[in-house]
Amino acid sequence: MLIEFSVKNFLSIWETQVLQMTAGPAKDLLEKNSFETTIKGLPRLLKSAVMYGPNGAGKSNLIAALDFMQRFVLNSSKDSQAGETIKRKPFRLRSDGPLSPSEFEVFIIRGGVRYQYGFACTDTRVTQEWLLAYPENRAQRWFERFFNPETDKEEWFFGSKLSGSKKTWRDNTRSNALFLSTAVQLNSKQLKPVYDWFEELVIIPHGNEPIPIYTINRCQDGKDKDRILKFMKTADISVDGIDIEEKRFTAEDLDLPPDMPPNLQNFYKKETIGNTFKRAKFIHRMIDSSGDVSFNFGDESDGTQKLFNYVDIWFDLLEKGYVLVVDELDTSFHPHLVRFLLSLIHNTATNKANGQLIFTTHDTSILDQEILRRDQIWFVEKDANNASRFYSLSDFHPRKNEALAKGYLQGRYGALPYIGEVNF
Repeated sequence: MLIEFSVKNFLSIWETQVLQMTAGPAKDLLEKNSFETTIKGLPRLLKSAVMYGPNGAGKSNLIAALDFMQRFVLNSSKDSQAGETIKRKPFRLRSDGPLSPSEFEVFIIRGGVRYQYGFACTDTRVTQEWLLAYPENRAQRWFERFFNPETDKEEWFFGSKLSGSKKTWRDNTRSNALFLSTAVQLNSKQLKPVYDWFEELVIIPHGNEPIPIYTINRCQDGKDKDRILKFMKTADISVDGIDIEEKRFTAEDLDLPPDMPPNLQNFYKKETIGNTFKRAKFIHRMIDSSGDVSFNFGDESDGTQKLFNYVDIWFDLLEKGYVLVVDELDTSFHPHLVRFLLSLIHNTATNKANGQLIFTTHDTSILDQEILRRDQIWFVEKDANNASRFYSLSDFHPRKNEALAKGYLQGRYGALPYIGEVNF
């Protein structure tokens, strides 16, 4: 579960910007769109949040920042070597942007425990890293590292509540890697829940659609296949059956460009020919007889393909309580389908594990459909220094029955593009 994410000095973000998933005091849609945690005193958490703003304002950059944090946690200890550059992307419209650290922090819940984890880094090293845990709602500082530029050395603190081979983990942590990543790779069970949260976080950047193989694998279980078919029919996708075909790849199936270099042709032939692959075929009833016809996956509409590709991810979100982050969800799905997916997330019967969805969109139709609370709606715009600023609709205290879509498009809440006159 995600409580809060903050980032500083990354892409178009200069000053610290925060996305909060805590519900405010408003009572509207409180039971449907938020949930209680087991953490005493913690506000209810939101099941979804949406970000609006003009092109180039920075919506995608917030997602890119979370994506960078996830990748660095999962890979910094194993996919880089000492001295390699950290591939962060600092704010470049200030001369001190590339010289200053980028900072990332999350507040999360995992296994009934609240954690606060973050780090700061430059192109060459991690300058800070910290983890606080709140078992039984009491703060415990498990570890902290800080690079002191005056002494050119790292300073470390380990709390008494952190057990394990702390000296070994510290000594094996490179300056361009995270202690969390290193310790988990060296079998720290106590730190693994935080690492696992990042491993289970699903981020889909714009243009990176899921691939169908995961849903195809689900379909090989008869019960799951029936659920998937029911899911697609409920979403008004006219499919009457799903077949999974396993086929051995032959040379005739490999349609390579004739001008492809021979070494690449040989590589693809070696990697594919003789291997077994799976593909989905969709069954449709004939309109003039009692028979049916089978369609290849590529013969279906883009909408049908995209929904099928997403099914495994949606099921995991609803069944396991994952956090799903999607950039420009409306480019994948029709507005009615977006509302359908939100209805599943906001329904306690279907979202029993309290999965969370965060997405960006330009579709304003969901604003006036009594689907979202005010604190679930976020806006992004550039400030006077051309840096991204994030803020919630609840900051404006709109009236209960206010036409939100109309107000947004009229500029009442900002985050709209300024379109000037063009003279050719």
